[in-house]
Formats: sequence, C-alpha cells, structure tokens
Amino acid sequence: MAKVVFTPNIQRHVLCPEAKAAGQTVREVLEKVFSENSQVRKYILDDQHKLRKHMTIFVDGQMIRDRATLSDPVAEASTIYVLQALSGG
Repeated sequence: MAKVVFTPNIQRHVLCPEAKAAGQTVREVLEKVFSENSQVRKYILDDQHKLRKHMTIFVDGQMIRDRATLSDPVAEASTIYVLQALSGG
C-alpha cells in the first residue's frame, strides 16, 4: 500500500495523520484516505474535485503533473506527500 503523508502545516488546520491506502493512481489512493476523513478532502480538493491552487502533491519525490484528475501513477511502495504552499514576507 502507498503511504500518504500530510505536511505539518496542513495538520495545523485539519486532522490528517499519515495513512496507507491501495490504488494505482493518486486519485485512487487519496479517495480511500478521504473516505475515512472527509474534512481533509475539502481542504485538499476544490468543489470540482481538482487539487486546490495552493496545494501540491509529490509521488516518490516527483511533483504530479495532473492536478485536475490526479491520474499520476502510484506504485505499491510509493510515498505520496501532500503539501500546502506557504507565503508571506
């Protein structure tokens, strides 16, 4: 199963501990995680189920390309990192 890690800055806003889930795409893995935690879904995805503008996802150190359908492939031993962009000055 793939490991899903939410960075600490996301965890300050919504409860989202590290999780493991099976799936062949980023969408499949995240949907399994979201099925047990609907609050994190609302924080990560917009109302059209696309990745929010200020979020990004890395799979095994590579930024995903498909922000709309999250169809990037995931291997059984992959690690998915979900990050939120930080800004300020």
